[in-house]
Amino acid sequence: MSDSYVWFEGIRFPGSGFDPEVFREVRDKFVVKNEDTITVTYPKSGTNWLVEIVCLIHSNGDPKWVQSVPTWNRSPWVETIPGYEFLKDQEGPRIYTSHLPIHLFPQSFFSSKAKVIYGIRNPRDVLVSGYFFWRETNIFKIPETLKEFMELFLQGHVAYGSWFEHIRGWLSMRERENVLVVSYEELKKDTRVTVEKICEFLGKKLKPEEIDLVLKYSSFQFMKENKMSNFTMLPDSYVNENFSFIRKGVTGDWKNHFTVAQAEAFDKIYQEKMAGYPPKLFPWEEC
Repeated sequence: MSDSYVWFEGIRFPGSGFDPEVFREVRDKFVVKNEDTITVTYPKSGTNWLVEIVCLIHSNGDPKWVQSVPTWNRSPWVETIPGYEFLKDQEGPRIYTSHLPIHLFPQSFFSSKAKVIYGIRNPRDVLVSGYFFWRETNIFKIPETLKEFMELFLQGHVAYGSWFEHIRGWLSMRERENVLVVSYEELKKDTRVTVEKICEFLGKKLKPEEIDLVLKYSSFQFMKENKMSNFTMLPDSYVNENFSFIRKGVTGDWKNHFTVAQAEAFDKIYQEKMAGYPPKLFPWEEC
């Protein structure tokens, strides 16, 4: 497993596919267009589910696109080397993805009408999902135990930095007309209602039967079996033999892995760092 990392502005990124100069270009020079649709999340917050939904909304529920083109080509990560190269000269309305914290995001966005869907998820589930994901890849070295990984997570010493800073930064934009905040928990609780909300935000009027198709082809089972969405096409050099990108697709899995002491320690820091934010912003607070 590689020990190499890429550092930019004090944040650690995977060593493969990233370059400080590209981060700088993306932040300072990349031109966000008014017609762009961008899915933004902290890693392991339901990113690919949202991307699949956005792509299917774009095609009115027709699955041909999501079944013939890999996720990273349908909605490239703008901060990666290949994603940036692909997007910077692409014509027409673009659909793309980012995990960047707000201060590293393309500055041109803030004076544009481009639409950002910001996905959030219970950070406890984010932590557990991240732990099982990174340990099966060869692109970002993490400690062997969940306990050690939790310590790094709470300190922000993981890929893309602090969850808390990421959330606080992007939630500061939540009142803007071109930013929609969607939670993983909302998606799980009532997928149709949330998909309809995304359609309205994107200005897409889908028929009920087209919504049905979006729901069908973005379901856990279809995504797990779709090689264009389940990341089984990644080169062997990137992942281990037991790699499974779409692992469980549930909420509350952290309860199966945290000890009582770990849960209490996490809650203490969570309450400190998220003080002042209304609980209604975070559906997992109601669980």
